[in-house]
Amino acid sequence: MQQYIDALKYILEKGALKHDRTRTGTKAVFGMQFRYAMKDGFPLVTTKKMPWKSIASELLWFIEGSSDERRLAELLHGTRDPEKQTIWTLNANADYWKPKAKFPGDLGRVYGVQWRHWRSPEGEIDQLGNAIELIKKDPASRRIIVNAWNPSELDQMALPPCHTFFHFFVAHGKLSLQMYQRSCDMLLGVPFNIASYSLLLHMVAQVTGLKPGEFVHTLGDAHIYQNHFEQVREQLSREPFPLPSLWLNPSVKSIDDFKMDDIRIDNYQSHPAIKAPMAV
Repeated sequence: MQQYIDALKYILEKGALKHDRTRTGTKAVFGMQFRYAMKDGFPLVTTKKMPWKSIASELLWFIEGSSDERRLAELLHGTRDPEKQTIWTLNANADYWKPKAKFPGDLGRVYGVQWRHWRSPEGEIDQLGNAIELIKKDPASRRIIVNAWNPSELDQMALPPCHTFFHFFVAHGKLSLQMYQRSCDMLLGVPFNIASYSLLLHMVAQVTGLKPGEFVHTLGDAHIYQNHFEQVREQLSREPFPLPSLWLNPSVKSIDDFKMDDIRIDNYQSHPAIKAPMAV
C-alpha cells in the first residue's frame, strides 16, 4: 500500500488548489494509476482502521443490482431498521434525492442497477452477468467491460457514479481488473474503493475458475479536501502494517450466491480509525 501513501504525500505537496462542487476546496492531481498484485496480500489500508463489513456489504448490494438503501442496511446489520445507518445514509447527497425517491430508501438507478439492469430498447442488460460469461467463454476478449456511467440516467441517481467502469483481463490463468474512477476522495473514498474492487476481483476469479491477478486503479481527479489536510498528515505519520489476507468460501460457484458469511478478512492489523467530514 506504499503507493497509496506516496500518492497522498504527492498530492498534498504538489497538487493544484481547486474550487469544487462542494465549495470545500481541494488539492488535486489529474491522472494517476496504481497496481495492486493480489499475491502480495489483500490491499486493505492499514494506516487507519477500515470498515470491512461496510465494504463487503456494499459490494454484495451492488452485485444484487439493488437501489434500496434499506437492503444495504439489512446486509450490513441484519435488519432494515431505519435507525441503522449505512455509508449511504451518512452521505448527504442521498438527502437531496429523497423528494424523488419511489419508496423509502430508494436511491434511484445507482451503481448496482446499472451493473445488472442497464436499460436498452431491447430490454435490460445484465452487464456483470454477461462479463462473467465472456470471461468463461472468450477470455481473450478485450470487451469484458461493465459501465456504471449512463448519461441518459444521471438525473435518476442519488449520486452520479465516481467509479465509472471496470474492465477484466485474462492472462496465464489469472484474472485482472482495471477500474477507472473519475472523482477520487483520497482520504475517505479511495481506500474503500481499492478494497471493494479487489474483493470483486477475487469473487469473479473464483466463479470463473481463475486466480486473482492485479487490481489496476486508474484515477481521474485525485484530490484531498482542504478540511482533510490534518487527517492526511496524521495518516502519513503512521507506519503501515503487513497486508491481511482474504478468505472466500470455496463452495460458492456463482457470483449471485455470495453472502456475508462467505467473505472474511484475516490477520488485519491497523492503526486507529481517522474521522473526517464527508464533503457533499
